[in-house]
Amino acid sequence: MLAIDGTHGRANVRTCEGLSRRSVLTAGGLGILGLNSCPAQAIAAGRPRRARSLVILDLYGGPAHQDIFDLKPDAPSEIRGEFKPIRTSVPGLELGEHVPGLGSVAHLYTLVRSMTHTDTEHATGGYTVLTGVPHPRPGTILPPSPDDFPPIGSVVSALRPTQSLVPGYVALGGTMFSAGGDVPGQTGGLAGQKFDPFDVRGDPSKPDFKVRELSLAPDVTRLRLGRRATLLDQVEQAARLKERSRGAGGFGDLQGRAFDLLGSSLARTAFDLTQEADSVRNDYGRYRFGQSCLLARRLVERGVPVVAVYWDRGQVWDTHGNNFKDLKDRLLPPMDRTVTAMLKDLHQRGLLDETILLVTGEFGRTPRINSGAGRDHWPGVYTSLVAGGGFPRGFVYGASDEQAAYPSRDPVHPWDLAATIYHLLGIDPETAEITDRQNRPIRVCPGTVVQGLLA
Repeated sequence: MLAIDGTHGRANVRTCEGLSRRSVLTAGGLGILGLNSCPAQAIAAGRPRRARSLVILDLYGGPAHQDIFDLKPDAPSEIRGEFKPIRTSVPGLELGEHVPGLGSVAHLYTLVRSMTHTDTEHATGGYTVLTGVPHPRPGTILPPSPDDFPPIGSVVSALRPTQSLVPGYVALGGTMFSAGGDVPGQTGGLAGQKFDPFDVRGDPSKPDFKVRELSLAPDVTRLRLGRRATLLDQVEQAARLKERSRGAGGFGDLQGRAFDLLGSSLARTAFDLTQEADSVRNDYGRYRFGQSCLLARRLVERGVPVVAVYWDRGQVWDTHGNNFKDLKDRLLPPMDRTVTAMLKDLHQRGLLDETILLVTGEFGRTPRINSGAGRDHWPGVYTSLVAGGGFPRGFVYGASDEQAAYPSRDPVHPWDLAATIYHLLGIDPETAEITDRQNRPIRVCPGTVVQGLLA
């Protein structure tokens, strides 16, 4: 992984006539309540059929879907919990009372309330969501492996390489970890290290934030930089051959990429948040997740295909105890503020049409509240938020049962959502392949495109 510590320098649109009556009824189950019963009605004509960028906001730890996106006010108290539903900008759609911002912009996104899989562990569940491929050993705590399937960002950077000197895939917020170490599925894995993300581990909310590796020292001119790159290439040529023989590969590509980025003013300015107005920075929130999301917007604006923003690793959504207090006091306010600001900003800048935004955790939480006023791991059903890039707006797809325990219709697996994202990015998930380090072809995703999620 190309790790950058920014603080210290360390290591088209269909009409309803194009859908069958059954498709409309199943995909738009809340149409009777006023929600869009046809995704095509949710966005204006003329939008692109192919998204240019993808931003993934990973709410690591597993947010309680039934307290945020999928409330069950008629369920018994031990299931419905403490929070009340509130109205949103979409008639008939209600959210939890502690995400009023997201309620005000509900007309900009889709909620997929029928996400489901069976992996109850953070590490392997996280891998499944990041890669769109089920982990071969679900429910285990395993560190990353060179044989891991690469994340969506790495696949996109392999199949749609950038034409300018910006990274193909950037990760912000710090590496996610579990009891077994770093969560697998965050590196290039079997595709090789050259498809690792450009990993910025510094905190962009800090006054001294700088990606120092993109800044030349005062005594290093562009000419000297070029000479240094040439010398390094000569010295490490044998080492690179040795690494390839061991199957590690990719170090030469990483070094070359680093030098290319160092010489790119576009790359350097993309990471410069001081160019943003204070009002915009304040809207996103002056904390790590907020400024990382603003940085993600700057990056996609400048042509970076995929950006992943990981939630602050010290404040994860793993609310086994004090679920309602933690959600109300420390988790929902910053998430609501930042995601609302990002949706508004992307929309106002005209970027939402060509940028997919995915907000998700690795699973949800148990229907029944435990003895510690918490909720435990629950992959049976959960909600993901998707917006832009060809997804409908002001829409709900799928539903959970009366206890928010399992899908009651239209289940969507992580690999199906991944296949849909690939499709919207112009990559056919049924035929597209990447190659591993031994040059063997591997299909990018085992999922099926969810037609009801296409605007």
